[in-house]
Amino acid sequence: MLQALLDSKDFLALTLANPERLVDEFSFTLGEHTRVEVWDTGVIVFEPAQSEGKDIILSCGVHGNETAPIELCNTLIKQLLQQKIIAKQRTLFLIGNPLAINNGTRIIDENMNRLFSGEHSNPPGLANPERVRAKKLETYVDRFYTAAAEGRHRIHYDLHTAMRASKHEKFAIYPYRPGRAFSGEQIMFLAASGVDTVLFHHEPTTTFSYFSSEQYGADAFTIELGKVYPMGQNDMTRFIAAQEMFMRLITAKPLELDVFDADKVNLYQVCRVINKHVDDFEFTFATDVENFRSFPRGFVLAREGGQEIKVEQEFEAIVFPNAKVPIGNRTVICLIPAVNPNVR
Repeated sequence: MLQALLDSKDFLALTLANPERLVDEFSFTLGEHTRVEVWDTGVIVFEPAQSEGKDIILSCGVHGNETAPIELCNTLIKQLLQQKIIAKQRTLFLIGNPLAINNGTRIIDENMNRLFSGEHSNPPGLANPERVRAKKLETYVDRFYTAAAEGRHRIHYDLHTAMRASKHEKFAIYPYRPGRAFSGEQIMFLAASGVDTVLFHHEPTTTFSYFSSEQYGADAFTIELGKVYPMGQNDMTRFIAAQEMFMRLITAKPLELDVFDADKVNLYQVCRVINKHVDDFEFTFATDVENFRSFPRGFVLAREGGQEIKVEQEFEAIVFPNAKVPIGNRTVICLIPAVNPNVR
């Protein structure tokens, strides 16, 4: 496996050829500047001889059909392995769900991005590919962050693409972080990456980004980079800004960020999450409505169990509407404009 990776420089190919696990970890060095460690299928670490103080995680493929971030990460990995760019920050790449990627589907059995912060073991004894993998991914995040000295800047960008079109093509979810201000520098980094819209979440979740934020104090985000397309059919020119900024971050080149300015980005606050309680849950709007579509107070968003679910605020925008989820799962996130968020 080592020789195959050294010859091809294609980590994604190695991952998809071994979608469940690698028999053994292996490592090697690039010149005298970087140690590379492969901990498992889809798990690769670049450890600079001289690190500049950041510990960066780029994860992708938590949903197997969200292919653009997978191709983007593989490009960065290939450039590092070819030594076209040289890591100056400790960097961990995670390709989340190789089995689903090979299957060309979002999931195998269960939505992995609802299985972190220990949810993979709730209830005890229930196992499927996503639960097994989510538990492993947690251990790799822990191993990566705790191997470095305290006080370093921890960052985790969990990269996705959405199932539907969006009014704002690229957007990020900033996990709930009580007692901690939101980072203006991080928001402007996202803006420079082409991600001009940020949603501030209002409660704990079981997503991958919340796990890193809550457990390790990381500046972590779930980042939606556009719409889902099959592997090889993404217009990668749409991700040039993101690739450039990730490259600058990893190689410690100047980021040249603007000072935080709320007028330069779109900021939303999550006001509520609507979960499914009855099998007959249905939305009243078209199935192809775009993310961030706004509805006025009193508009009937959905019906369930003979009851109407109405817009409560003056206007509420929606993201990720999906009525075909299991009972107990989220059907939609409702948003209002963020007013005076705690950004520093």
